[in-house]
Amino acid sequence: MQDPLKYFRVEAHEILEQLQSGLLELERSGTRRESTQRLLRLAHTLKGAARVVKQPQIANLAHQLEDLLVPFRELEQELAAPEIEALLATVDAIARGVAGLAPAPAPAAAPMAVSAATPGALDARASESTTTPAAGVTEEPLHALTAPLEHVDSLTDGVVELGFQLGSVRRAVPELGLTHHLAEQLSERLEPRRLGQLTPATAIALRELASELEARLGKLERELSTNLERATRELGQVRDRVDQLRLVAAASIFGTLERTTRDAAVSLGKQASFEARGGEIRLEAEVLSAVQRALVQAVRNAVAHGIEPAAERRQSGKHAQGRVIVEVERRGREICFSCRDDGRGVNLAEVRRAAEQAGRLATAEAAASEDELLKLLLRGGISTTPSVTEVSGRGVGLDLIREALAAVGGSVALSTRPGAGTNLTLRVPASLAALEALLVEAGGEPAAIPLSAVVQALRLSKHELSHTNAATSLLFQGEIVPFVPLSALLRRARPADMERPVWSTLIVRGRRGLLAVGVDRLLGSEGLVARSLPDAVDVDSTVAGLTLDADGNPRLLLDPDELLRAAQDFREGPSVSPSRPRRRAILVVDDSLTTRMLEQSILESAGYEVELAVSGEQGLEKARARGYDLCLVDVEMPNMDGFTFVEQLRADPTLRNLPAILVTSRASAQDIERGKAAGASGHIAKGEFDQLAFLEHIERLMR
Repeated sequence: MQDPLKYFRVEAHEILEQLQSGLLELERSGTRRESTQRLLRLAHTLKGAARVVKQPQIANLAHQLEDLLVPFRELEQELAAPEIEALLATVDAIARGVAGLAPAPAPAAAPMAVSAATPGALDARASESTTTPAAGVTEEPLHALTAPLEHVDSLTDGVVELGFQLGSVRRAVPELGLTHHLAEQLSERLEPRRLGQLTPATAIALRELASELEARLGKLERELSTNLERATRELGQVRDRVDQLRLVAAASIFGTLERTTRDAAVSLGKQASFEARGGEIRLEAEVLSAVQRALVQAVRNAVAHGIEPAAERRQSGKHAQGRVIVEVERRGREICFSCRDDGRGVNLAEVRRAAEQAGRLATAEAAASEDELLKLLLRGGISTTPSVTEVSGRGVGLDLIREALAAVGGSVALSTRPGAGTNLTLRVPASLAALEALLVEAGGEPAAIPLSAVVQALRLSKHELSHTNAATSLLFQGEIVPFVPLSALLRRARPADMERPVWSTLIVRGRRGLLAVGVDRLLGSEGLVARSLPDAVDVDSTVAGLTLDADGNPRLLLDPDELLRAAQDFREGPSVSPSRPRRRAILVVDDSLTTRMLEQSILESAGYEVELAVSGEQGLEKARARGYDLCLVDVEMPNMDGFTFVEQLRADPTLRNLPAILVTSRASAQDIERGKAAGASGHIAKGEFDQLAFLEHIERLMR
């Protein structure tokens, strides 16, 4: 039976989140006519929706909220604490009513929307369990506003597969052009002077027919090319949107954390403000659910253990109101959530005492270092609070944080400065995350750099760069910034790259400072979804993940911090030093992403330089553009298969001696003989793939 309240619950949660956020803003900044009017409109909308679905209790509470707001709609003043408490209490009561309408709650999901603790106090149960929400908190999970994940996964797989199929159709366009050319030849051969045996009238009719065929084919070719380009572009956008159905903005949990900060401070008689940054970062809902559970506890800990009472803060020269700051940022292959405060810091002497009393620290370990004590604190079971309160004192808070993170493959770290505050850092794998990136081309291949790390794009001539024996650099805003071609960092550099007269240059900022990166060209900015790399793929640390273009081909997403690290060891000059033997280059031609990445990982680990091609046509183009020592070629590829690729190599005078190994699941005697006949240098069966034998086979051919 269809749930008659399904859409009402969704709408109600969204309105309650906005109401809570607006009321907290009123508490911080006082009433403003436009903000109060907006809250009244939200309350009125909720009241009307509740009446439509015949929920008079919720409608009456919304009406009560309107009554409480009306006296302030024309005023600009600060609200007294009792007035704010009454408004928040009404929102909490509505939230409890909406939560009571929900069907049986789905498992493994944290609350997303408003925190609805009893005014003036927190539900003590919330400090004892990471899965038990505060009183009245809605049970709607974070991913309640997204499609079921199994449906999204199925749709994503289908769209990606469609992208590959569309790419195959697109590659058929040249064949259509050839047909057009044949029609032109037919038209020429049907000229009357060549067809003396036909009557003039017949010849004219045939020529007119051929001319019409030529015109129609030309029009069809143009339309098909245009439509395919359009469809390919749209398909790429649809695929990213489908992926983003799985993602939720980090900002969606900030409202709950702000309310938690406020309620904890009120309960303990302290003053605390909440700040948040990086809310635009989007990640998977179930991961964000686990992070939310951990951060709710972290924020409570910050207020309970870190933030001092107002009088104590004034005595130490601090502002009476403490600060709790949550910051989200992407660091390479992880998303980091930092929760820090400006409080007193962790009392390590008390931690040592509590650990000894709990039997967690033997006398022989009494000299444990600060790091060791903090790690011991993270394991849970230790509390430095002398008595149990509604917020703290049971010694389970950090234990719950660690367990919540472990459930999604995350980790937690703790640091502190006496008198200056504590920083709790939560790291979760960025298996899927949305971000804005700048697309570039380096060494003839595309790559993406997070747009947030790009300070400026410049166009520089080589005369604007300063060259020394050790490095190349430039002066940017009064600072000397090292310059490195991106193709060199990605091991794609060609001799001509190092002598480029003009560089498209990006100033990239990382935690270590600035780096000027030279690229072939800029391809524009794009909102994209980054995927984590498979565990089995061992790639350079500069690669943070993969994105897909419209045809489903991979593009590397680069980590700005790792680029700076790699640039520290870079020295000016060609990628191949005269004092060292040249790295042997291998071209991998395969339409399978998995096979390409696996072979690249194995070969680069063995010291080879590797370039990739996704089709036989692209492989030939790359082989003709530069010299390779060997080609690895898949047999079963659309349009040009591996046999044809090898035949084309042998027919080209400049490539006829290039060794080519066929890598395929087709390992019959007939296939092996066909490969030999085409000119293949060897044959490797995918079903019998052995890494050691694979490298030995390649080494024998390249001696």
